[in-house]
Amino acid sequence: MNKFFEEPICKQCNLEIKTIFKKLSPEQIEYATNNKNCSIVKKGTVLYQEGNRISGIYCINKGVLKIYKTGTEGKEQIIKFAKKGDVIGYRSVIISEPACTSVKVIEDAVLCFISSQELYHLLRENSEFGIEMLQIACKELGEANDYITDIAQKSVKERLAEILLHLKDEFGVNNEEVINLNLTREELANIIGTATESVIRLLSEFKSDGIIELQGRKIKILDASKLKKISNIF
Repeated sequence: MNKFFEEPICKQCNLEIKTIFKKLSPEQIEYATNNKNCSIVKKGTVLYQEGNRISGIYCINKGVLKIYKTGTEGKEQIIKFAKKGDVIGYRSVIISEPACTSVKVIEDAVLCFISSQELYHLLRENSEFGIEMLQIACKELGEANDYITDIAQKSVKERLAEILLHLKDEFGVNNEEVINLNLTREELANIIGTATESVIRLLSEFKSDGIIELQGRKIKILDASKLKKISNIF
């Protein structure tokens, strides 16, 4: 981790994007700014692993992190990708349990760390902040329930179409309409729970049908309506 840079200011983050700290008072925002530690974390760094004890939460100011679980044979199951404004690690901190997931940086990141002691201080002082954190936890639980349903009821083709639309909505596109997140075929497979070969075959099929355009790892969606129809999203 590299700490030689101008640290982000919590107030500025709240102005740019609405973070979990938007319910804090100006004085509490100042407290968070003065009691956090920020670092540049390079791509490829494993922030923490399943079973680790976490002593605080991480707020993402820049970059993308991969949150995943590891199966019995070492195969990754990607839970989600976290980006600017997201907070990770809070569940394990609040319930005082070891981490149930691993986190790896896949795009150079700037991360702000707030210790569990400082987090509890803010929670005690501001009930609205606690409610906001509870709502985020409930939202993530709902997403997990949806994922379990998709795995059980949807085909691999339907799940791939759905995740491509989700990535487009979540990360946006650049000036060339390319999704702003470059993933390996293996990572795509690890999101939807299938073999890499299946993802390669289906992406090629989507390309042949004029639904997407492939530029190495970059994916451009040409026909979102067809993807939505394939994904059975209602």
